[in-house]
Amino acid sequence: MIRHIVFFTVKPGQDVETVRRLLTRLGDIPHSSVFEVAANRKIDLYANEIDIVVYAEFADEAAFAAFKADPIYAETTATVRPLRELRFAADFPAGG
Repeated sequence: MIRHIVFFTVKPGQDVETVRRLLTRLGDIPHSSVFEVAANRKIDLYANEIDIVVYAEFADEAAFAAFKADPIYAETTATVRPLRELRFAADFPAGG
């Protein structure tokens, strides 16, 4: 299983909830076994810059590749890119 976590910051003047809602469209892509988009609660004692977190799980590399190849992925990315400032992603196998 592959875990995919993406952290976003939203550009000043953009609405975090709007960007979060736009990112939820990625959940319509059928290749993930788990897909969540949430606004960061910003309760950490040291750093709260991240606005939105995307978390997904995929059965294998093929499912992850199919997710990224889906037209919804390209459309959503094109819509969100101008609204976000930073994007950090981590992809790793479950358990290790």
